[in-house]
Amino acid sequence: MHVEACPFTGKRVFFENAGGSLTLKSVVERSAEVAGIPDNEHRDNLASKAVSKIVADGRSDLASFMGASSGVILGGETGTECLFRVIRAAALAVEAGGSIVASSLEHPATYDATAHWARRTGRDWIEVPFDPETGRVTASHYADCVRPDTRIATILHTSPVTGMSMDVADIAQAIRAIAPECMIVVDGIQHAPHGFLSVDDYDVDAYVISPYKAYCRFNNGYAWLSDRLSVIDHERLSGKPADAWELGSRDPSALAGVSEMVDYLVWLGSSFTEAPTRRDRLVAAGQAMRAHERALVHRLLEGGDGLPGLAGYPGVHLIGPGDSPYREGVVSFAVDDLDAKHVVAELGARGIRVHARSDDVFSGNILRPLGLKAVTRISLAHYNSVEEVDACLAALAEVLPRG
Repeated sequence: MHVEACPFTGKRVFFENAGGSLTLKSVVERSAEVAGIPDNEHRDNLASKAVSKIVADGRSDLASFMGASSGVILGGETGTECLFRVIRAAALAVEAGGSIVASSLEHPATYDATAHWARRTGRDWIEVPFDPETGRVTASHYADCVRPDTRIATILHTSPVTGMSMDVADIAQAIRAIAPECMIVVDGIQHAPHGFLSVDDYDVDAYVISPYKAYCRFNNGYAWLSDRLSVIDHERLSGKPADAWELGSRDPSALAGVSEMVDYLVWLGSSFTEAPTRRDRLVAAGQAMRAHERALVHRLLEGGDGLPGLAGYPGVHLIGPGDSPYREGVVSFAVDDLDAKHVVAELGARGIRVHARSDDVFSGNILRPLGLKAVTRISLAHYNSVEEVDACLAALAEVLPRG
């Protein structure tokens, strides 16, 4: 919905996808349809059984989307809420003492949650520094900080500020080499819309997404929990199974929206593979989306057809190397003598919707090591086009100094 025009400001190019993607029309339509059903689950009528099937199908589709063949799917109000809850439960259930580890690249959903629960449980909180040159944190960074008594470690799959992805499996392997029983929790919120997920391959204990960043609605988040994490002592109704986490009924309309999103990606993937399974087509869709977005980022940075690329302006400072293979749809940059909010406003006046990240509660821990007060963030998705990138380049030519 609203690909070409904002319902409030009119025609514009939407390059604020890291703040939340556009929403599929089918998600809106199906969610509204299901939201109108007045019946609940666990009743002896056909409507109730239909609602239960919608919920079950949504969970199954989430497992396919995440690439998870086992474990439990937990629904919550937001991805951040899911992360806080999982980290809280783990901190209260695992062996006392030791340390909790997080990286300085992380969103407050894990950065603040780990710091809070380390303090509340009397554990050391260890911060893994990231590399300001690459905008990433690696397995070797974690290996320098994890201890044999590390009880919980968090990993950010992709940064919404630097735009760089991490090698989750490699980092998890490094953690387990030192602390085999460590509970590993991954924030996959920013990665989810930019490629396929493969939880089975990561050797982690929790992976969390927020569907509003993956073409769905606001106000719901989902966590995959490993078999061992799912049965730790946690808040639950006493009569429920040991791996039950949800408190109250889930919104079936939200899960119906998730199924529409997965159906869309399966359809998209069918253009790139003839493999019959939904999972194979989801992987093919993710690979194609990633390739398309990398081509758009290259165009944005290098320019074309007479338009200068962002990387060619003398006063522009990119976060991370322009040609990094780990960049996922996000380009953040600072400009000499130009405030990021000014750049955002000037681009907005020219019909280009972008955003500024500042030294605040959400991004300060990332920007301070970079020596920056604020950056302008241009964030792309697979539905963006070369023509939209060129429109952005034309606007940048009017806004940025040429030296």
